[in-house]
Amino acid sequence: MDQFQMHELEAKCVQECVPTCVASCPLHVDVRALCAEVSQENFNNGLQVIKKTLPFPGIVSRICEQPCQPVCKQNEPIGIRDLEIACVYFGASAEEPVSTAQRRKQRVAIVGGGLNGMTAAFDLARKRYPVVVFESSSALGGRLRSIPESQLPRSVLDAEIGLLTKMGIEIRLNTTVSTSPESGQVTLGQLQREFDAVYVAVGRSFSPYVMNPKEMGLGNVDSFTHGTAIANLFICGDFEKEEPFSLILSMSDGRSAAVSVDRCIQRVSLTASRSNEGPFESCLYTNTEGNKHSAGIPKGSKGYSAKEAVAEAARCLKCECMECVKACEYLSSFGGYPKKYIRSIFNNLTIVMGTRQANKLINSCSLCGQCGVICPTDLDMGKLCKEARHTMVEQKHMPPSAHDFMLSDLEFNNSEHFMMARNQPGSDSSEYVFFPGCQLSASAPEQVEKTYDYLRKHLQSVGLMLRCCGAMADWAGRADLFKNSLDQIKKQHTEMGKPKVILACSTCYEVFKENLPEIEIVSLWELFEQYGLPEGVSKKKAGVVSIHDPCSARHETKVQDSVRALVQKAGYRIEELPYNREKTTCCSYGGDMWVSNPAVAKTVVERRISESKNDYLTYCATCRDFFATKGKPTYHLLDLIFGEDVPARAARRGPDYSQRHENRARLKERLLKEVWGEAMADQASYESIHLSFSENVRQLLEDRFILVEDLQKVIEHAEKTGQKFKNPNTGCYLAHYKPTRVTYWVEYRHDGMDFEVLNAYSHRMELGENVRS
Repeated sequence: MDQFQMHELEAKCVQECVPTCVASCPLHVDVRALCAEVSQENFNNGLQVIKKTLPFPGIVSRICEQPCQPVCKQNEPIGIRDLEIACVYFGASAEEPVSTAQRRKQRVAIVGGGLNGMTAAFDLARKRYPVVVFESSSALGGRLRSIPESQLPRSVLDAEIGLLTKMGIEIRLNTTVSTSPESGQVTLGQLQREFDAVYVAVGRSFSPYVMNPKEMGLGNVDSFTHGTAIANLFICGDFEKEEPFSLILSMSDGRSAAVSVDRCIQRVSLTASRSNEGPFESCLYTNTEGNKHSAGIPKGSKGYSAKEAVAEAARCLKCECMECVKACEYLSSFGGYPKKYIRSIFNNLTIVMGTRQANKLINSCSLCGQCGVICPTDLDMGKLCKEARHTMVEQKHMPPSAHDFMLSDLEFNNSEHFMMARNQPGSDSSEYVFFPGCQLSASAPEQVEKTYDYLRKHLQSVGLMLRCCGAMADWAGRADLFKNSLDQIKKQHTEMGKPKVILACSTCYEVFKENLPEIEIVSLWELFEQYGLPEGVSKKKAGVVSIHDPCSARHETKVQDSVRALVQKAGYRIEELPYNREKTTCCSYGGDMWVSNPAVAKTVVERRISESKNDYLTYCATCRDFFATKGKPTYHLLDLIFGEDVPARAARRGPDYSQRHENRARLKERLLKEVWGEAMADQASYESIHLSFSENVRQLLEDRFILVEDLQKVIEHAEKTGQKFKNPNTGCYLAHYKPTRVTYWVEYRHDGMDFEVLNAYSHRMELGENVRS
């Protein structure tokens, strides 16, 4: 990912876009922040929010046309102007600080002392320019002085205008500026010679002595920069366009002109990198579904009381996007949102020296794609994290601890312990081949056998392929291992006569569909829907379930429909979960989240199983086991299809990691023996070592991702080589061994060939430059 790609991705995240009310305000008052402060009775802070943007809050709060109201997401718009008045009234207004910094040498003249000219003068004075305002009447204010006293008290108007003098702005009243020399009048030519820039702030309503710009030989006035054909002369207004006058837009023009004047004096482009001046269209997406809508708070004739203002401000919905963060525990757990994460990931990948702080962020994502479906701009953090993992592997900066356990599991699944490919007995090739996947085979091997029997009864020539599809290598960024796995599948598939592949696992379905398009595939659930439930399965009304769609099936509408049809055929009524089908949530298995970040994985599971009181049903073995292990009764679809002891099937805990290996190996052994009449190869020598341990130690092994076979290898090595330490006080031994990438330590004692494991731990770490576990 280069910088251009990073900026493209960042731009897709709309969380930092301003709310519609702020965007529609020509001066961009931070309405969201204002309401947040007032709702907490912080009127002082609310006034400071206003003054960050508005130069004359006492005036503007009384005369603003409130363009923010029509775009407010509340059913009845927030009374922003009345809240601003409340802040001015109840907040402590500090004097505008007089800058002690040395003033610039360049001087600016402003012709016209209305709200437009006063705003430009205010902004330029803040930038330390000496400013002189020329006003033809006896007082500043222009149109403001025609506003009724009841709406804009003269005391407020004069006090706000007085601020300009305190800021050091020189005001020349009763001074007419003309385009041609007349007795006692100042001319534009004189101002252009005396000042570094001149801004004529009288617009279409200018006095008769100011001629039309075209008649002055200035051509069209640029409506964006207010520039003319003369470099240092700026004029307010689009003289070709008649629009109703707006005080707040007039202020916006003054502010925009001040920017142009500053740029002119600084000799930089008047137009470069200027965006979102004045009202604009907000890019912020805000989902208001489920938000609390309410009616406006009534106010008295003198405006809101403090209590009423607090209640009105509390009605603000605090518009933001955060749709993906609301849905995803992973995105929520790191305390930010995609725009921030994208920059962290980019820095992580491009850093030359120092610590790579985003390794955990990158490796904790489940890569499930839910965020991309939910995001209004289709920003998929999973795709980015997956690409980042591949880059980290290429750079040799992938910490081994993140994926080593799952890569070891992949190695086992595609070894002679489990892998096999056989045509149906008596056949040289297959029309179909059943590919149950490694996780169903580990969780419920007996259902793999039943399903294979069912398929052979309903289809002609069905072979069987046991192995892993290689998804774990892809998740780990190991393109080499993933390619090797796919190549093996293609080779075995070809040797079997290129049969149609029947897939029980949604992850396998996704891998085949995206990476092996030349292989024809079909979902097992579509075949069950086509050929019906096995004979003898109860079809009476059996209760209500909520379906958890596996994340890898989020785009497979046909598969989702088949599953729901089968559940209903089995007699169950369905109540959908909040995030279902294409918006479904990952169970934390995807992307190796449960290994890389167990804490986040735990919250993912706990949140998902709390979303309904119903028993759950899923068609992913790992999802089922993860939920059931946390106490949520969860069926696998095959539990309903085969209908044996169904309630108990929902409550059973998933097998531990060691038992999952054992289940796969024994499944292969039984199938070879009972279906094909073959025997497994001899056991490895370490498999003869008999281990025992307490339930506490068993759980410890689970938490530390240590398998029984790992312990067997360590103990075999220690007993053969004598490389072990004996504790003279307890008679226990401590030994370590590194069979592959991981060093294992085991504390044990033994009596003959029976070994009791007391403790075990491992080091999944490699020490090297810029590599962190």
